[in-house]
Amino acid sequence: MTNLRGLSSASAPASAPAAPSSPTVPPARQRLRAVAPDEVPPVADLLHPGATWLPAPPHTVPALPGHPPMVGYLVLVPADRQRPEAAGPPPEAVPATSGDELIRIDPDQRTAEVAGRPLDLTYLEFELLTHLVAHPHRVHTRDQLVTTVWGYGHVGDGRTVDVHVARLRRKMGPEHRGTIVTVRRVGYKYVPTV
Repeated sequence: MTNLRGLSSASAPASAPAAPSSPTVPPARQRLRAVAPDEVPPVADLLHPGATWLPAPPHTVPALPGHPPMVGYLVLVPADRQRPEAAGPPPEAVPATSGDELIRIDPDQRTAEVAGRPLDLTYLEFELLTHLVAHPHRVHTRDQLVTTVWGYGHVGDGRTVDVHVARLRRKMGPEHRGTIVTVRRVGYKYVPTV
């Protein structure tokens, strides 16, 4: 197979400093960027030694009308050679719930509670509440929320966010609905009670 590329540890630069590993600090997320058709992406620096990568089949890569075709890559790593940090922290180190004193969110069970009272939330309401609670006091524009919660492919506008926030506030009850604050002409933020 001519497109198959094996990456060995010799292909990685020897002068690169080793990144400090800390179990509490998540690894930095890589950002996507466009590359020229003849450019070879620098995947050797990102992959485990012994990993194999090859171009993805064209039917598996999304196509945007009016834009040139995209190129994707498949990365194959033998199961016995995965990096220990790729498996993630041990299960006992991952908190079962997140949130604060008022709102408790259990992502594994997909449940949310307000002041100990369980909420009956739809999928998107749960995702919206989880995102807002994970970033307290941070103002999120409606477009940011549509992109983050609904996803890049969602066709809609800020009114969709307004409707879901109104439903979420109604389910939280009159005594706690004020924790999701409207920032006029911008969006919303979660302000936990002190």
